[in-house]
Amino acid sequence: MSRLVSRRGLVTGAAIGAGTLLSGCDRVIKVPAVHKLIFSGEDIQRTLQRAVMGRDALSHEYSASEMSPIFRSNGTANPNTPTYNALAADHFAEYRLRVDGLVARPLAISLAELRRLPARTQITRHDCVEGWSAIGQWHGPMLGTVLKAAGISSRARYVVFHCADFIGGLPYYESIDLVDAFHPQTILAWGMNGAPLTVPHGAPVRLRVERQLGYKHAKYVMRIEAVASLDNIGKGQGGYWEDNVGYDWYAGI
Repeated sequence: MSRLVSRRGLVTGAAIGAGTLLSGCDRVIKVPAVHKLIFSGEDIQRTLQRAVMGRDALSHEYSASEMSPIFRSNGTANPNTPTYNALAADHFAEYRLRVDGLVARPLAISLAELRRLPARTQITRHDCVEGWSAIGQWHGPMLGTVLKAAGISSRARYVVFHCADFIGGLPYYESIDLVDAFHPQTILAWGMNGAPLTVPHGAPVRLRVERQLGYKHAKYVMRIEAVASLDNIGKGQGGYWEDNVGYDWYAGI
């Protein structure tokens, strides 16, 4: 197991000893001292890694024999809203992925249409900020393919993902810049481990941005918005956890 994971495990153990349990990305610790412990070492690690590795470098891919027998779901396990439940009950036949904002051709893509796009299959490791990791196979079109089809504007600097799940009564959202958006391993995954995504893992579509930590991998993606600035997204930090807990916006690993 990586040093990153083992170090987080030590932090988690210390938090439990203090009577505070890291019980899930949706109930993450909000104690400033623990947050500082989790991220201070990662800031150093990421700074060093960026110094020797470009952001266009590929994340390591694994063989099928290395896939984890159990792959936990991160964050929300089920949006459980009337809208989402109706979509799931109909096997997402009425689902439409909206692509809008700073694009020339706004799109509303059905799941069937998404599945017909040229797709990439990759076996990668998911690293959760809580301290666990798992290796799984993901399948879906590159995000860049969809953005090009929509005619993303030269004025766009970020891509925002609006999701079907809510945390604390607030809709989940995340964002990445165009470097990550057009990275070949950044995909809109509709398949996992040889089967369609399950609800706990983000059905019908989730983001896989393999060079970043797990909370950046938005699940239940309903809308993709191209924007020039993050100032008007949530509280301006680019994501739910960034706005409300103080997570780093760039979670590169």
